[in-house]
Amino acid sequence: MLLDAAVVTRCRRRVHLEHDPAAATAPRAALDATAARRIADAAAHRRCVADQLAGYHTADWAEVSPGLPAEQRCAATLALLIGRAPFVWGGLLLADPQSGRRGGVELLVRHRGGGYLPVIVVRHKVTDPGSGARTSSLAQPTLASTDPNRKVRPQSRDQLRLAHAVRLLQAAGLAARGRPTGGVIGLEADVVVWHDLDAPTWPGGRTAMAEYDARFTDRLAVARAAATEAEPLAQPSRITECRSCPWWPLCGPALRESRDVSMVLRGEDAVALRAAGLSTVDELAALDPADEPPVPMAGMPFRDAVLLARAWQRDLTLVRRNRRVTVPRADVEVDVDMESFDESGAYLWGCLLSGSDIGMPGGYRAFATWEPVPTLDEARSFAQFWVWLTDVRCRAAARGLSFAAYCYNEQAENRWMLRSAQRFAGAPGIPAVAEVQEFITCGHWVDLYGVVSAEFLCAHGKGLKTIAPAAGFSWHDPEASGENSMRWYSDAVGLGGAPPDLTQRTRLLTYNADDVHATRALRLWMSSEQVNDVPYASDL
Repeated sequence: MLLDAAVVTRCRRRVHLEHDPAAATAPRAALDATAARRIADAAAHRRCVADQLAGYHTADWAEVSPGLPAEQRCAATLALLIGRAPFVWGGLLLADPQSGRRGGVELLVRHRGGGYLPVIVVRHKVTDPGSGARTSSLAQPTLASTDPNRKVRPQSRDQLRLAHAVRLLQAAGLAARGRPTGGVIGLEADVVVWHDLDAPTWPGGRTAMAEYDARFTDRLAVARAAATEAEPLAQPSRITECRSCPWWPLCGPALRESRDVSMVLRGEDAVALRAAGLSTVDELAALDPADEPPVPMAGMPFRDAVLLARAWQRDLTLVRRNRRVTVPRADVEVDVDMESFDESGAYLWGCLLSGSDIGMPGGYRAFATWEPVPTLDEARSFAQFWVWLTDVRCRAAARGLSFAAYCYNEQAENRWMLRSAQRFAGAPGIPAVAEVQEFITCGHWVDLYGVVSAEFLCAHGKGLKTIAPAAGFSWHDPEASGENSMRWYSDAVGLGGAPPDLTQRTRLLTYNADDVHATRALRLWMSSEQVNDVPYASDL
């Protein structure tokens, strides 16, 4: 039984199913186009970083061909490490049958004190503005120092991957001496961020190595029990990972049929309730919401959990928390929806202006760039959006009218407004970061996701595509979704090498316009008497 690093961040039930002979012929969900594109983008990013590193270290650079059979890749990697090659890309480390580990790592860097340090390459951000991170340049990766401009962005998956590589190097007698250490090269690919894997930076003062060892031991036991058809150590439970798991066609029906409590509560709350003998939605719904909870609840108040279970029993999408639903309104209203392409850039800012006349055309308008992101043309489109939005605010104020701008789940819009202000600082029309921050916190920027969370219990999720239909809204495109929009964008700008598909640009604009019309429709419905048709939680 040999497991790679992925198991330590993977659902325990998935690990079981991957090693259960009885599940070998069970139905599985196909890899969707969005996931396939992300895998391809990650591979392209790794190749780009490899080429960049090879340019810095031409004389010392060695690569192990990914096309070789696993046994030959291991042998080639071992020969390079024994030969003290300074930089080894694409190495596959010797499997360790005693511990049950196998795997490789993007880059192995020889430490000046002997042995090797693992470095992984990822397609996400690994630092934030601040200070204290240990970084080094790609040209001199082992010369790390405290960075005055960056702090580490916590990425538990990265640290656990590095811990796995460290354990494999230690088993082979090839690890660098001293404290377990590993590096990460992130999306921006400008530095190596180094992690002390024995530092007590995890909750409860744990270290990455200790967390990794505990998780790997557990997953190995789960896999061995499954492979030997012993009593399963992991049962189905709905978690966030289920949305993209190939095994959901097997787990989903089983959870619905058993009316498992995780259909309402996820994570530790579901685990804790099962341990207390409450394993079904019906058992949770039968409790008195005014009583003390049978176990401490982390995800939501106990009263909400019981009422949510009762809503699920009745197949209700929404239940009112309060007798009277309230939503912030203004004389002049703007609905905003941003479209981005992963971490590459924000290519579209869509706005819907409605309310009192301020001498500007109402309705939908889009500020877009169709140059593949990242591109400097993002500065133009974002500046146009910001200048327009500022003009609306100023016109409303000049007429003594109240103003509000709305989005649904502000995290993405806030991040890209701030990031755009930082990236394009000094370009025409680009606001200062402080100006963006002032807008975000001014009270006129309203997150309807937060309003929905405060006013309703949502038995089937709080996504806009779930909630807006309750207000009578529907999207023109039957395939409308954030994940599908990624594929449409790829075609719209010709990322795959094909000519740009202009029909996909039209599709994206229609999709974006529908999103802002959806938030407006939701707000109007919440302000109307029709919302009182939604059952009141205390009446369930």
